[in-house]
Amino acid sequence: MTSPNGRLTMTFTLKRGDEIRRDNGALSYSVTFREKRVVDDSALGLNLDGGPMLGSEVRIERADSSSAVDEYSLRNTKTSRVRDQYNSLVLHVAELAGKNRKLQVEARAYNDGIAFRYLVPAQEELPQFRLKSEATEFRFTEDDTAWVLALPNYRSSYESEYVRLNLSALSNQGGVSSNFLIGTPVLLHQPGVAWLSLMESDLETNSSMYLTNPSGSWAGHLLTVKLSPRWDDPQYAVIGTLPHHSAWRIIGVADKPGQLIESNLLSDLNPPSRVSDTSWIQGGKASWNWWVDNVSNTGKSGFTTEVMKEYIDFSAANGFPYFMLDAGWSKSGDITQLNGKVDVPELVRYGATKNVKIWIWLYANSVKKQMEEAFPLYQKWGVAGLKIDFLNRDDQDGIQFYYDVARQAAENHLMVDFHGCRTPWGLLRTYPNVLSYEAVLGLENNKVGRRDSPVDRTMFASTRLLAGPMDFTPGAFDNSTEDTFVARNEAPMAMGTRAQQLALYVIYETPFPMLSDSPQNYAGQPGFRFLKDVPVEWDETRVLSSTPGEETVIARRHGNDWYVGAMTNWQPRTMAINLDFLGSSRYEAQIYEDGGDAAAEPKHLRISTKPVTNKSTLTLRLASGGGAAIRLTRER
Repeated sequence: MTSPNGRLTMTFTLKRGDEIRRDNGALSYSVTFREKRVVDDSALGLNLDGGPMLGSEVRIERADSSSAVDEYSLRNTKTSRVRDQYNSLVLHVAELAGKNRKLQVEARAYNDGIAFRYLVPAQEELPQFRLKSEATEFRFTEDDTAWVLALPNYRSSYESEYVRLNLSALSNQGGVSSNFLIGTPVLLHQPGVAWLSLMESDLETNSSMYLTNPSGSWAGHLLTVKLSPRWDDPQYAVIGTLPHHSAWRIIGVADKPGQLIESNLLSDLNPPSRVSDTSWIQGGKASWNWWVDNVSNTGKSGFTTEVMKEYIDFSAANGFPYFMLDAGWSKSGDITQLNGKVDVPELVRYGATKNVKIWIWLYANSVKKQMEEAFPLYQKWGVAGLKIDFLNRDDQDGIQFYYDVARQAAENHLMVDFHGCRTPWGLLRTYPNVLSYEAVLGLENNKVGRRDSPVDRTMFASTRLLAGPMDFTPGAFDNSTEDTFVARNEAPMAMGTRAQQLALYVIYETPFPMLSDSPQNYAGQPGFRFLKDVPVEWDETRVLSSTPGEETVIARRHGNDWYVGAMTNWQPRTMAINLDFLGSSRYEAQIYEDGGDAAAEPKHLRISTKPVTNKSTLTLRLASGGGAAIRLTRER
């Protein structure tokens, strides 16, 4: 099976030992890019109740090939229109012995990646579907450099560093992978050949994929799938009925790492929208009370209705459509009852007079117990959206919870922002009311430690961003150097320059970004104008430069105008930004970049305006921990 542009090829084989067979053997696949192997023969198979590994000893009955185009519109994401061609193949195999069980592998070759999944048809030999594990392998041809999300167990919030290691270092013998699980997405580089990513899509009725290197050998350039086990019966990963399809396993392949960010494979491989009327789904920026401990525009502090109204006033005065009310408003264990601290219906009423809508925070376990009662109540109150936190599970039932929330929230015209959760997998196409996800080591870490820095932020722009919407909660205006930073819960600060904080609103994709700092910290401050101007949804995205953990430059188009975000780690850089992505018209560039002394005074900005065209090049001088944010307005 070959991609439409002919550069990617996926080949299925039957093998016994090192011998390729035509009649029977173990099912495997390989992938080439530009006629060079990137994935060697890698095992496929499912470990089901009632027999040996399904795929370990099979014959190929037939292969059905076809081609098609994914063409659809999206809202509140990195592009508004998708048109991706692909060639596909469905491989039908059957066991040679035993119960003669049937298995199908469906695969697609896009120009920017390969995807495949297992299909188990209804059959007398399998009265029910009880999956223990997958045999899926990714045997990379070289000792690729990998950037992996190191997670402690199957019950995390995906909030950790991405670690750079060669695949051989991840071996569970003499390596490090025995100490952690690898979450998705994974970024890999095969020097001189390709950049690759590993992700999954369309998880409905399934559990999450983790990866590990079980080779026990320094020469093992291997990652294998480990499925999140069920909490109620850990010997199984998935229990269900037939027919059943697994999640899609995705191997993104590109010449440059930024092309993987531009890819739409995650949404391509999810079902179309199940929400017929999406007119009520609107992204937008929000003021937020939690990061600054309820310090309002006038400097008042307190979790009260009156102080929260000042956040609404701040949103209204600056054209922000939302206020995000965080934890503490409901009774313990009952999310349908107020606890007397903040009156949510009153905030909704007051916000309506200011054209500001209210989001509310919810504890995931309470949502699981009460959503059928609570969601209609929130719609009656007039709440716009829900921030649901501390899911911390991605087994089969945990994944089902995402779908149940998305469906019932849509039925009650409620938008959703998941926190304490796994990384996204393209659900925004099926349920566009799910706007964003956390699953990142975000700005909140500045309140307790040093785990958020310009190094992390430039790393996330090449790794976590592969999966899509990311609620990092940027907007810190008390900016510090690495040496002057102090972790503190009250009046928190953030390492890096103010210009970098502005750039995050372009670089990090989310249609529901926070204005995380206290309203009083924005008053009259340089750079706040950009936060008012920058959009939250995009028609087109171009990654102009991307080096994991070092630097990122991303351009995004909204209507006729473009916005550019650039950032660096602690290494100061001079960047030449070629504007050849602009149309033929003339543009005005409004540039917010690090001041000349920003390395020592990180709050300082240089703001300038100049005419540009698609033949122009902008030279940006980024300070240590710095950045730049640019608005390119087409002349009317």
